[in-house]
Amino acid sequence: MGFETNDIITVEELMELLNIGKNTAYTLLESGEVKAFRIGRIWKIPRKSVYDYVNHKVTSE
Repeated sequence: MGFETNDIITVEELMELLNIGKNTAYTLLESGEVKAFRIGRIWKIPRKSVYDYVNHKVTSE
């Protein structure tokens, strides 16, 4: 499996991708709706997790 550094995005990039605010972004991360992990206090968000979240929302509604 190839891993690229741009496969991990920041909370700010998540906000931009989904056009959401900071509170909503942290709610999605803390609830596990968008799969991610933390190193210390910094969230690390696999780009694929965002795509999976969007695909799930589109197909389930």
